[in-house]
Amino acid sequence: MKIAEKHNPFKFGTVVSDAYFTNRKKEIASIEALLSSPNHLTLIAPRRYGKTSLIKNVVSASNRKTIYIDFLLINGIEDFASQYLKKIYKIYPIERIKGLIRKFRILPNISVNPINNAIDVSFSLENNNVQMMLEDVLNLLEKVSAKDRPVVIFDEFQDIYRIDKNLARILRSIMQNHCNINYVFLGSMESMMREIFEDKKSPFYHFSQLMYLDKIGRDDFCDYLEKRFTGYGNPSQLADSILDITLCHPYYTQQLAYHVWNILKINPDTQNVVNEAVKEIVKNHDLDFERIWDTFNTTDKKILIGLAFHKLKTFSAEFSNITGVKSTSTLLSAVKRLSGKGYVVKINQYYEIDDPFFRQWIIKRRNA
Repeated sequence: MKIAEKHNPFKFGTVVSDAYFTNRKKEIASIEALLSSPNHLTLIAPRRYGKTSLIKNVVSASNRKTIYIDFLLINGIEDFASQYLKKIYKIYPIERIKGLIRKFRILPNISVNPINNAIDVSFSLENNNVQMMLEDVLNLLEKVSAKDRPVVIFDEFQDIYRIDKNLARILRSIMQNHCNINYVFLGSMESMMREIFEDKKSPFYHFSQLMYLDKIGRDDFCDYLEKRFTGYGNPSQLADSILDITLCHPYYTQQLAYHVWNILKINPDTQNVVNEAVKEIVKNHDLDFERIWDTFNTTDKKILIGLAFHKLKTFSAEFSNITGVKSTSTLLSAVKRLSGKGYVVKINQYYEIDDPFFRQWIIKRRNA
């Protein structure tokens, strides 16, 4: 029996759109409504939940000009200002902004690549007047955007304090006066993002509407998978088997479905195809998982083994007995550490290992 699709319909690891984008109708409607107002959005979710794909799909559908800055890749305030101005150059004609740039109090160094006409921007601060530089750059977008209402997306915004301890204060002082821009803040570390936007001492306290992105609903994901496995014996059963492994995690569901589809394309009659795909993925990442495992201390390993085999409230007496971690403070600090690094995530009242294939690797090694 042949698979109807000629090309693998599943995509993971990059921003997805169009046919690869999984149903997020409720979230899309909420974001569209907010961005049609003068307000700003903070979207929080663990890494690989699809928040970047979600916001980029919404903004793309609106045909609004967009500036996207990934704070993970910013190495300082001058670099931030340079990247921001460079993005402005990409969405507005040079003729429209060059007159305003001449009025900058700190002039940037701007060069044009003669081969591809790409703009390169840098700043050299002699007087270390960071505030003045950022005011000029950020206010430039406000001045040229009255008719366009662009959207500025700051990804992994919790990294703002790594870049510079004063950056949040400076940005808030400038951005609070802007009326022509919607700002979107994406973050994967919930505790840090809450501190930025909900702590009364923070410059960004109540600056934007907070939204938490959950996993995609099982019914929606089943429908998505079934349609793309049409042509195989029982698409519904296949979808259920995949989601039983991935627990509806957006990234890992796409990854597993991708491998399942490849196996079925070669041999549509493969038995236990989902299990075969899991084995293939775990085998491919065996060395990576081993290297990660070696970075954990003994307490971390005990907790991860406990989470791999049991679904229990992490701070319950039963979980403590199973893992052998008796001290509540030790357990708390270890879970906080693992959560901060993205290895475990909290879903409702339970913590679970974020990567289902890492979980399967632990189970496989323990059972062996």
